[in-house]
Amino acid sequence: MVGGFHSTSNVVAAKDFHIQATGTMAHSFIQSYEDELTAFRTYAKYNPENCVLLIDTYDTLNSGLPNAIKVAKELEEQGYRLKAIRIDSGDLAYLSKECRKRLDKENLNYVKIVVSNQLDEYVIKSLLEQNAPIDIFGVGTKLIVGIPDAALDGVYKLTVFNKEPRIKVSNSLTKTTIPGNKQIYRIIHNDEWIGDVISFRDESIEDLKEMHHPFDPLKKMQISEYNKIPLLYKVMENGKRTIPKKTIQEIADFSKKQLEQLSEEYKRFVNPHIYKVGLSSKLYYVRENLIKKYKKN
Repeated sequence: MVGGFHSTSNVVAAKDFHIQATGTMAHSFIQSYEDELTAFRTYAKYNPENCVLLIDTYDTLNSGLPNAIKVAKELEEQGYRLKAIRIDSGDLAYLSKECRKRLDKENLNYVKIVVSNQLDEYVIKSLLEQNAPIDIFGVGTKLIVGIPDAALDGVYKLTVFNKEPRIKVSNSLTKTTIPGNKQIYRIIHNDEWIGDVISFRDESIEDLKEMHHPFDPLKKMQISEYNKIPLLYKVMENGKRTIPKKTIQEIADFSKKQLEQLSEEYKRFVNPHIYKVGLSSKLYYVRENLIKKYKKN
């Protein structure tokens, strides 16, 4: 929801977070009946105002779609409208185009087309480029299990001990930790994000004159003229919330508004600009001195 989705098929999540529960019939529902048409009619009987028919259990174009059209006509006679058909297998671009043609021929242009089946951003992009007349994409598996890596490594390292900065040095600078208690400031110019600068928590905004590339010692950027907004703030103390509770929708709206401030160059699908993240001068030189100190040993 926070990332831009509008509903969930997880009933418990919908209940706990007060968001819309959506979903369609399963293949097993259809298979539990002697024939597909009876399954469709039964489902429509109990869901006349929110009926989405899954049409690829047996034969998408020669069975599922004709039966869905029959039920759509029957719903019209009862004063209802079939909301959508769903395709869950096969060539989604070809099948959606054929379904759209036949639905429109039957004056069912209001019936939407939903597709699913291992969708990710690459499949969706391909379908859009093929002008597939798809109204709704059902994304599930590729989102939930963290494709292509189903596990996320996590490593614990100290950055402060007895109020002194600590560091873990590696032969690879990208694996060398950043010491100290930190704050992050978002750098903004003309309402657009320029980058983020990581500083020590006790540094003032006025002290942030430039930021250094975290891994390339030859790269740095002047930031004294830009506005800076702190991103880290206390949300809990002694087990008590210190900020007002927000709904999932409020968080989602905030995230959408924030993303709009990021230039399109960073959001394009192919060769996006790399968003700048750097270290304050003070933090950069403390890290460099610690690296020299411990590498001598």
